[in-house]
Amino acid sequence: MSQDYQHPQYGPDRQLLNQLLAQVKQKPVPDLVLVEIARLRIRYMGFPGARDIQADLDQALHLWGMTEQELFRRTRAIHAQGGVYQETFSKRDDWA
Repeated sequence: MSQDYQHPQYGPDRQLLNQLLAQVKQKPVPDLVLVEIARLRIRYMGFPGARDIQADLDQALHLWGMTEQELFRRTRAIHAQGGVYQETFSKRDDWA
């Protein structure tokens, strides 16, 4: 029997993801939405819990018709250009 765990960032991540999901149907998808979805995808990759977050991340990719590899390719290009987080309120990296 596997046990699901509560991720320490679940609360803020759930709130952020709800905000992002309201924007996933925009054309074109804003760069910040793409990079935040990718960041959350990495955070919850293989995590034994937060199934609702993982399902919502899968749904975003499905809506875009995009694979995880394509998402990561696109977001690497966005990060290479730089400045995607300059307009956000937080300057700290939050990858853990």
